[in-house]
Amino acid sequence: MFAGLYSARGASFQVLKALSQEKIRPVLSVPLLFEYEDVLKRNSRKLGITHEDIDSFLDNVCNLCTFHEIHYLWRPFLRDPKDDLVLELAIAAQANTITTFNTKDFKGVEQLGIRIQSPKQLLEEIQWEL
Repeated sequence: MFAGLYSARGASFQVLKALSQEKIRPVLSVPLLFEYEDVLKRNSRKLGITHEDIDSFLDNVCNLCTFHEIHYLWRPFLRDPKDDLVLELAIAAQANTITTFNTKDFKGVEQLGIRIQSPKQLLEEIQWEL
C-alpha cells in the first residue's frame, strides 16, 4: 500500500490501479487493515496526504477486498510478526499466493503451499500493462 501511494511510477501503483478497476480482488483482515492504517498514517507527511485522505483511501480498499476472519494464529512463523498477519490471512483465505516486495521475508511459506510473487509478477500474471 505504502509503495503504491508513494510513487505513481512503480508496479505497486499499478497494482492499486488494477484493484480500483476490479481486475484483482485481494483478501483483507481487520488486523491487516489496522496495520496498513498505522503505516500509512505514520508516513502521511512523506506521502503528502492527510489522515482523512488515508481514511478515504482505506474505505475504498475495503470495498474492493474480500474480508476474512482469522481463527487460528500461526505466530510466530516468520521473522517479522507483522508479516505473520499477511501469512495468517493467506491461510485463512486459502490463498495460494502472497504478493509483496518483501519476498525474502516470507521464506518457508512454500511448505504451506503458498507462493510468493512481486507486484510486477502479479501484473504480468493478470496481463496488466506496466
